Amino acid sequence: MNDDLNVKIIETHHDVKWICRTLGEMKETDADIEDRIQNLEGWRAKKVGAEKWSGGIVGRLRRC
Repeated sequence: MNDDLNVKIIETHHDVKWICRTLGEMKETDADIEDRIQNLEGWRAKKVGAEKWSGGIVGRLRRC
């Protein structure tokens, strides 16, 4: 009986360590994904801004 309890405690300890490690990996993955999204949003905003300004200049040149 005592041996079974020790085995269960050891298994539970291993499971808890695995869960903690997996959660840590998930947090790192989430942080990486958030960084990529922010970079894409920044790139997109710059691209839209550049297109906005270039369209204005081209529009003015065509009017002349």
